[in-house]
Amino acid sequence: MRIAVIDRDRCQPRKCSRECEYFCPPVRTGDETIVFRDGKPVITESLCVGCGICVKKCPFGAIHIINLPDELDKPIHRYGENGFALYGLPVPAEGKVVGILGPNGIGKSTAVGILSGLLCPNLSKEASWEEVVRFYSGSALGDYLKTVVEHGISTAYKPQYVSRIPKGYSGSVRSLLEMTDERDALFELADKLGLNPIMNREISSLSGGELQRVAIAACAARDANVYFFDEISPYLDIFQRISVARVIRELAFDRSVMVVEHDMALLDLLADVVHLVYGTPGAYGVITRPKGVRVGINQYIRGYLPDENIRTRSEPIEFEVHAPRMEKDVPVLVEYDTFTKSYPQFRLTAEAGVIRASEVVGILGPNGIGKSTYIKILGGIEEPDEGELALDLKISYKPQYVKADSDLSVREFLRGITADIDSSYYQSEFVNPMGLENLMDRSLTELSGGELQRVAIIACLSREADLYLLDEPSAHLDVEQRMMTAKVMRRFAESAERSVLVVDHDIYLIDLLSERLIVFDGVPGKKGVSHPPYDMRTGMNCFLAGIEITFRRDEETRRPRVNKPGSRLDRSQKASGEYYYYAIEGSG
Repeated sequence: MRIAVIDRDRCQPRKCSRECEYFCPPVRTGDETIVFRDGKPVITESLCVGCGICVKKCPFGAIHIINLPDELDKPIHRYGENGFALYGLPVPAEGKVVGILGPNGIGKSTAVGILSGLLCPNLSKEASWEEVVRFYSGSALGDYLKTVVEHGISTAYKPQYVSRIPKGYSGSVRSLLEMTDERDALFELADKLGLNPIMNREISSLSGGELQRVAIAACAARDANVYFFDEISPYLDIFQRISVARVIRELAFDRSVMVVEHDMALLDLLADVVHLVYGTPGAYGVITRPKGVRVGINQYIRGYLPDENIRTRSEPIEFEVHAPRMEKDVPVLVEYDTFTKSYPQFRLTAEAGVIRASEVVGILGPNGIGKSTYIKILGGIEEPDEGELALDLKISYKPQYVKADSDLSVREFLRGITADIDSSYYQSEFVNPMGLENLMDRSLTELSGGELQRVAIIACLSREADLYLLDEPSAHLDVEQRMMTAKVMRRFAESAERSVLVVDHDIYLIDLLSERLIVFDGVPGKKGVSHPPYDMRTGMNCFLAGIEITFRRDEETRRPRVNKPGSRLDRSQKASGEYYYYAIEGSG
């Protein structure tokens, strides 16, 4: 099977002289494989020979020619001729949390729309609900869709981008949650999600983490048959993610819950089964049958799905336990004394520390503990109240919340930062790995949150500096993008011999990236203390002991896995003081 997909937003025939049509071999022999309607090309898939010349000739990267496995039947939904195609659907299960793991732009939102009854799948034609139910009859999915059609189904949905909530609602947190409280669960949810201190605050004044927890509470408070949570981890620290996971697990006791999530450690803890989604973002997506959580995540990490005989990645993601470097052999980049910063209701104390040359340091701690303030002071954006911090360094800083404050194209924006943008090195080390090649001619104001985040990361690394500070680079990035971001930053630090400090809550990203850790503790919102950089093992044990969570390593992939609270391994690791770097699972 072969499908042709054209991104009509990128396609600009007036600027390209119609190269796709001109160079197409079947068109040259007289076939109407590519014709133009209403000024845009249309590719007849049955006539396409799959040569890929039109893909290479299109200057805007608007065409995809995709050879599909023979096992795939017709798509369950397609957005018109030469439009995005979705194959398969996840299946909600009462009493279970079903996880969905896959890249952005691959059909997860379309699947949610179909399962909620808001979108009738067209089976790649003009199909009715009755035809869809008949097509899937005899399967669990068919039974579910029949229920949707015959009896209707109530759903609750937590959106991906919580930053848009203040644009659509003005008022207090309490009034918003009271509007959605259909189960009389408001007080219980507010307590479990730590919302009581902000109940009387205006929605417009909330931070990203506070908005995320309010959105989760609003969704969980509804009385629905099926709950959909689209990315619950952005802006939440590990402790808050665990609290949210417990709320969702309780919600699934007698209801169906689906969670789209890119934090694999959280998904591992939360889900009962997982559907993997593979394909080409913006072109097509295939949703696999349900898999056991451990098996599914391990297959995703290895980049090979044996049941489908599909390779989704050229090489696996590899997790390694980093041996501490001999510090006497590594020159010091900066050494700073203890400093403090005070606000009306919060005080940060940063203990004296050393940042060494060409190393990546991860920064961990709860939200509201002063991590962003700490790197702003290091970057010279804010001044300490006590203690001197005279860093004779060039600093490059990526803030926590990224905004597009210019209508420049991505290319113009990056060219204003570095003259190397067109070099082969820059393309191979930054643009291609981070998937920016198709964004270069788009305006910054047109980018999604994840696209803008990737541009901001590359912009930060493109500046000439001695020390690079990145605050939550994983926000709004899918799993593939997070892993590639970690690889790009690590390789940059090693090849350019620059030091990088990264604040993030994704344990996988921190594990892949960091050589040492700065750990924050204290009382969120009141006082925070940053300790000097530890080696990874000491730092992780210090951090996780503070939130009473233990991790083990998977025996196949060596990835971190959260232990179930109170389990045998959890109790054993706590007793030994090994909260993170424990024996590989299955080896003792």
